[in-house]
Amino acid sequence: MKLNTIKPGIGSTKPKRRVGRGIGSGLGKTCGRGHKGQKSRAGGFHKVGFEGGQMPLQRRLPKRGFTVYGKRRVQEIKLSTLQLIDSDEFNPSILYDHGLIKNISNPVKVILGNQLTKRAIKIKGLIISRGAKEAVEQMGGLVELTVKDVNGV
Repeated sequence: MKLNTIKPGIGSTKPKRRVGRGIGSGLGKTCGRGHKGQKSRAGGFHKVGFEGGQMPLQRRLPKRGFTVYGKRRVQEIKLSTLQLIDSDEFNPSILYDHGLIKNISNPVKVILGNQLTKRAIKIKGLIISRGAKEAVEQMGGLVELTVKDVNGV
């Protein structure tokens, strides 16, 4: 096989459409564009979605949701949820391993939950609310290496 002998498969190509070559071709006179109007004229086309001045579909429909690319979302977790896990130390990787957070790269904030059991825990490398921090320290736990909240809290 040589490059100059390669041909496309049978039936995979069609002959070029030759317009304006008489009535018998089926594309004579108006060349398949019909009579009059913007679409029949050379250069006469409109933008995608244009509906002749009627409000286009993409503008008629309501706007639904938007996620800013690159925005870091703080993932919240309740202190009472942490107390259900058998670990004494908590950091983002431990929470991710237990399936409590979806994304390990986004910051995690511990907030004060509903009911707490008396158990000392150690929180490391997480954002923590003031109430949750006081509750952990009252139970004899330790909070260290807290990360500053994205919202400045």
